[in-house]
Amino acid sequence: MAELQRHRALGFGACALASSLWGCGFFFGKIALAEMSFAHMVLYRFLFGFVAFLPLLVTHRPQLKGREWGLLAVASFLGVPLQFLLQFYGLSMTTVSHAALMVGTMPVILALGAMVFAHERMDRVGWIALAGSTCGAALIALGGAHRVGKGEASLAGDLLVVASVGISLFWVLLNKRLMTRHSHVVVTVYGLVLGLLMLSVWVPLRYGLPPVTGVSGKAWMALAASGVLCTASTTLLWNWGMTQVPASQAGVLLNMEPLIGSLLGVLVLHEHLGPSAWVGGGLILTAAITLTTHSKTHVGGESAALPEMLV
Repeated sequence: MAELQRHRALGFGACALASSLWGCGFFFGKIALAEMSFAHMVLYRFLFGFVAFLPLLVTHRPQLKGREWGLLAVASFLGVPLQFLLQFYGLSMTTVSHAALMVGTMPVILALGAMVFAHERMDRVGWIALAGSTCGAALIALGGAHRVGKGEASLAGDLLVVASVGISLFWVLLNKRLMTRHSHVVVTVYGLVLGLLMLSVWVPLRYGLPPVTGVSGKAWMALAASGVLCTASTTLLWNWGMTQVPASQAGVLLNMEPLIGSLLGVLVLHEHLGPSAWVGGGLILTAAITLTTHSKTHVGGESAALPEMLV
């Protein structure tokens, strides 16, 4: 019993740390975006993450079969080039605090994914939380400027971030399926490496070669932190933590990401959140906590906490 409790505590700690570091991703990304395009920033982020993964590539050999490699390739395409290019293109058009708060829609998107793909039925609490989060996202997005300018939030940027979060749902579902038969390290490392290969082909062809000279030390440090701390470390920490604790409880810790991200935007980058954004952010976080702690879903007459049925 004591050993089980210790593993649970470590699992919760790993998930909390991963979510907090994810919350720093927009902050580091905004620093790099001041000196390069969003596409080049994403490519460098995963290159630095690849360096961190090198030891694991040597020690963990994949045992995937042909169809599983195909599934991993689809997950990698959705989770790396498509999701990240869309997300950071959105960030280039909005503020860190707005983008971070929009990520708070993730638990609700997971709920919708569970309903559509696992044929779950949410209870009344779940529907109320879903409505509250939707209203919160609308308040944040509509409260932003409708033109794109330096230091301004924009409706288009906010909506692109939400779209990227929706894409990440399929990444999560596909990875979860693979991790029922393979190590979370193998799925994480080789999935992100496949995504990096896709980025390495697409970005230079579409956006040109990434800059090497003329980039400040501050930007390089932000890129390195983004790759090592916000990509490699976070994904491994989260996937390991999910093997130690119930997903329904770990899901609450996802709310650390929008909290940390929005605080960094306001306190460090001196961004401004209007009244509608504060209210919207509060609605999103409240809905996410309610959804992952109090809502029940029903599948085939039985009920379970939402995220557990999803995975």
